[in-house]
Amino acid sequence: MTTPPPLSERLRQAQRRLAIGLPLAVVLAFVMQWAAGGAPFESAAWTDGFVAKAAPLALVAVILAVQRVGLLLGIIAGVVLAFVAVLAFEGAMGSWFWVGKFFLHALKMIIVPLVFFAMVSGIGSLGDVRKLGRLGKSTVLYFALTSLAAVVIGTLFVNVFQPGGSLALPGAEAPASVAAKTGMGIGDIVLSFVSENIVGSMAELKMLPIIVFSLVFGAVVTTLGARGRSVMDFCDGANEAMMKVVHIVMLLAPVGVFGLIAGRFGTALAEHGTAAFLKELEGLAWYAITILVGLAVHGAIVLPLILKMVTGRSPVRYVRGVGGALLTAFSTASSSATIPLTLESVEENNGVDKRASQFVIPLGATVNMNGTALYEAVACITIAQAYGVHLTLAEQIVVVLTATLAAIGAAGIPEAGLVTLVMVLQAVGLPTEGVAIILAIDWLLDRFRTTVNVWGDAVGAAVVEKRALDVAGAGAAGPPG
Repeated sequence: MTTPPPLSERLRQAQRRLAIGLPLAVVLAFVMQWAAGGAPFESAAWTDGFVAKAAPLALVAVILAVQRVGLLLGIIAGVVLAFVAVLAFEGAMGSWFWVGKFFLHALKMIIVPLVFFAMVSGIGSLGDVRKLGRLGKSTVLYFALTSLAAVVIGTLFVNVFQPGGSLALPGAEAPASVAAKTGMGIGDIVLSFVSENIVGSMAELKMLPIIVFSLVFGAVVTTLGARGRSVMDFCDGANEAMMKVVHIVMLLAPVGVFGLIAGRFGTALAEHGTAAFLKELEGLAWYAITILVGLAVHGAIVLPLILKMVTGRSPVRYVRGVGGALLTAFSTASSSATIPLTLESVEENNGVDKRASQFVIPLGATVNMNGTALYEAVACITIAQAYGVHLTLAEQIVVVLTATLAAIGAAGIPEAGLVTLVMVLQAVGLPTEGVAIILAIDWLLDRFRTTVNVWGDAVGAAVVEKRALDVAGAGAAGPPG
C-alpha cells in the first residue's frame, strides 16, 4: 500500500489546487454565461447569471482542494457546501443533480465485476471447500448468522421508526419498476436466486442471481486443484484491480455527493418550499437514529451475548482489549486498514489462538460486514418509504437476503457500503438516485458501521477458536503468560 504524503505536503497541494481552481471557476462561469447570450455585464440579469454559475463552480474548486488533504474531509466539505449552495441559490441548485448522477453511473458501472471477483476471491481464500474442516465451517457459519442477524435487526427498526416517511416529498410517485413487483410470493423469491441468462442478469444488474453464481463458481474453482489455481490467481488479480478502480471512482465521491445533495434539496425547495426542506432534515435525523440504534443493539447486545454464551469470556474485558482497534476503525472507516491492529489486540490483549485469529480476521475484513449489511437494509427500506413504496414481506425478504449476501462483496474501504447499497436497490427495483436522500449523513454513519464490522470480526476470532479449535480455558479472558 502506498504511503500517503505527509500532511504538510498535502496542505501545500490543496493550496495549489485552490489557486488554480478558483480562477478557472471564474473563467468557466464567464464563458458559460457569455455563451448563454448577451454582452458581458451589460445588464443585471447577465451579472446575476454569471454569479449563479461562478459561485457553485468555486465551491467545487474548494471541495477538490480539501479532498487533497483527505477523502473524508472532501466528502464532509461536499456535504456542508451543498447545503450552503442550497441556502444561497435555492431551486437553482436542482440543475446540479446531473453531477451526482454521473457519480452514481460510475458506481453502477463497477458493481458486477466488483461483486463477481470479490466473491470468487473471498471463497478462494477458504481453500478447497470440501476440506474446510471445523475452522472454516465455523467461520462461515458465524459470518452468515451474524450478518443475517444484523440485517433482521435493521429491518425491524426501520419498520418501527419509518424514517422514510419524513423524507417523502408531496406528490412523489412509486417507481414503475417497484410497482410491477407487487405480489411476490415464496416461489418468486426462490426463482430470483437463479437466472435463465446470467449475462442478461449482469446487464440488468439483477444482483441475487449474480451473487449466487459467483459463490457457486468460486466454490467449484477451489475444488479443481492445480487447474483451478490459475483461475483463482486471475480472479485474485482482477479483484485487486477492481479495488483500485473503486478507489478511483471514490475520488469522485466529494463532488458527486455535492451534486446529489444540492440537486435533491434544491429541487425540494424549488418545488415544495421550505417546509419540505425542513421535513427532509427531520427525516435524515430519524434515519440516522434508526441506523445507530440498530448498530447499538447488534454491537452492544447481540455480539456480546454470542461471545459470552459461546466462549464464556467477559464482553467488557474483551472489548477493552480490542479498544484500540475499534477506535482505529472509527477514525479510518476502513476494516482492511485495521487488520494489523485487530490481530495484535485479539492475540496479545485477549489471548486468542493465532490459528483462529489469523484465519478469521483477514477473511472477515473482506466478507464479514455486519454493520454494512444492517445499513444496506435500513437504507434501502428508508428509500422505499421516501418514494411512498410499501415493500411486501416477500420483497423485504429479498432485501434481507440481498443485503446479507451483498455485504460479502463490500470492500473494506471507506464508503464501500455505498457501492453495495446500489445492488440492494436494484434487487427490488428502486432507482439508484434514491441514495441522494441519505448521503448527507452517510459519511458519519460509515464510521459507526465500520466499527461494528471490526468488532464482529474480533468476536468471531474468539468464537471460532472455541468452536473449532476447542481450546481449553478459552473462557479465561486474559492473554497467555
